[in-house]
Amino acid sequence: MVLKNRTEIQNFAREFLSHKGSFSHFSDEVVILPGFCDVHVHFREPGFLYKETIRTGSLAAAHGGYTAVCTMPNLSPVPDSAENLQVQLRAIEKDALVRVIPYGAVTVGEKGEALSDMASMAKSVCAFSDDGKGVQDGAMMEEAMKKAKLLGKIIAAHCEVNSLLRGGYIHDGKYAHEKCHRGICSESEYAQIERDLYLAKKTGCAYHVCHVSAKESVELIRKAKKDGVDVTCETAPHYLVLCEDDLQEDGRFKMNPPLRGRKDREALIEGILDGTIDMIATDHAPHSAEEKSKGLEHSLMGVVGLETAFPILYTELVKKGVLSLDRLVELMSDRPKNRFQIDTGFDFTVFDLSASYRVDPERFLSKGRATPFAGHLVFGRCLCTVHNEKIIYQE
Repeated sequence: MVLKNRTEIQNFAREFLSHKGSFSHFSDEVVILPGFCDVHVHFREPGFLYKETIRTGSLAAAHGGYTAVCTMPNLSPVPDSAENLQVQLRAIEKDALVRVIPYGAVTVGEKGEALSDMASMAKSVCAFSDDGKGVQDGAMMEEAMKKAKLLGKIIAAHCEVNSLLRGGYIHDGKYAHEKCHRGICSESEYAQIERDLYLAKKTGCAYHVCHVSAKESVELIRKAKKDGVDVTCETAPHYLVLCEDDLQEDGRFKMNPPLRGRKDREALIEGILDGTIDMIATDHAPHSAEEKSKGLEHSLMGVVGLETAFPILYTELVKKGVLSLDRLVELMSDRPKNRFQIDTGFDFTVFDLSASYRVDPERFLSKGRATPFAGHLVFGRCLCTVHNEKIIYQE
């Protein structure tokens, strides 16, 4: 069945909800899928509302078929105590259209000097993370893991060894060398993952690795899983579809970790196929147009992704025979919900898989416009998204 107008979409969604059927309803062109879940987004509120808000971020999520997201803690104030977390919780209660679950910070102010008040936040957060910064002190991370273990919470780690960064801002590979850019080596990522995997095994903590980008990281996590470590990981659409060969002298290609080499991308796809990589998260990280207009060297790191994730992955992986549609949905919905114990109820999204169009950032509902996929021809347009039995987005 093709839903040709808003009335048909509404009637279809209401009828489907009334029957509480399964998500196996497919036609040649229109599919009903469980609402997606993104465990790694930046909605910038409180503190940076000019970049994004709970309202605009959740609009973008709904536009992309997401009904649940987990918001990272690099905010102002940083959610490092129940009092500071409450600022964000009030904004969520007031303005969220999808289910928004915050992270609590691992350390006070994400400064890595003292543990946050994890116990006071545990009931209100999905996990703990100092995203945007790697916890540099191993003893501090071990104590955090012990505390998280007692609280029954996950530690989700942005893995980055500061001493190995050396002022880099793109991958330390062929493009950086040819264009005289300062590079970020892969070791800055995988060295900290290696440390944390040892600590996770030692403490028994549930550990999750954010935005995996390097082939060595994939192999370390693969071995740790075989060794019985309670570890999961995510990667992002841009790491699965692009690599340093696709770089341009434009801030919309700058993110952290950076786009790495072709072999890294191939290793990530292999990790998706063999189950080493558990889920796909966007690391949706909006900035202002000015902040992203300063080229590779001087633009801030971060790109938006909620509104392009499914069409990009469907076009580049499913239509090309790399993944099945069922497997993609598992990576974008079932796996993250199960690992982070997120219940969205009977939420769903409707996509027209036959609809083709070019990615146009000016059509985004996010305040952010910086995407490396601008102009890409994709298939799959979101017709509507339903959360808590309400249509929160319709084409």
